[in-house]
Amino acid sequence: MTQPAKVVAIIAASPALSSLLAMVVAGDSRLKVRIFESELELIAYMRIAPLDLLVCDFDREDRPAYEMVESIRLNGALLSQDVPVIALTRGITPPMRQQAISAGIDEVVIKPMSPRHLLQRIQIRLRTRSVVGTLGGYRGPERRDRIFMPIATPASTRRITDNVVPLFPDRRKPHHPGLEH
Repeated sequence: MTQPAKVVAIIAASPALSSLLAMVVAGDSRLKVRIFESELELIAYMRIAPLDLLVCDFDREDRPAYEMVESIRLNGALLSQDVPVIALTRGITPPMRQQAISAGIDEVVIKPMSPRHLLQRIQIRLRTRSVVGTLGGYRGPERRDRIFMPIATPASTRRITDNVVPLFPDRRKPHHPGLEH
């Protein structure tokens, strides 16, 4: 028996960007895409149907993405309060990073990016969804003390994946207190 399609919501800075991203994401037959033009539409949908992932944009004209995500996390009437979130932005500052972490945004992708790259990030996020998030509820502010700010690297040494801003350390690497070098 095949698993039901995962529902991905997109609320981007412009209808054109939303449509382009939706077209690429919908290329994966395991995903259903829902486009929303406003936060009100998104919240109304989330009251009646669950989401498996939300892609939102810091560059929207409405209230900032971190405020929208924070309100979703705190709204007990929604079916997907703990939905994983990927946020898009043209650039990220240390205060934006703190706001994203505080709101419970899982990942920030820097624009411009390839829509296929975003599709890969969506697929990875859906595959590696935290058990804590699905069983334990909100995974937000308690993570704040684990962040670090990487030192900027020159453009010549950047990799293709450098437009993904890691909000948290890689949990796959073992961490042993007292054994740091």
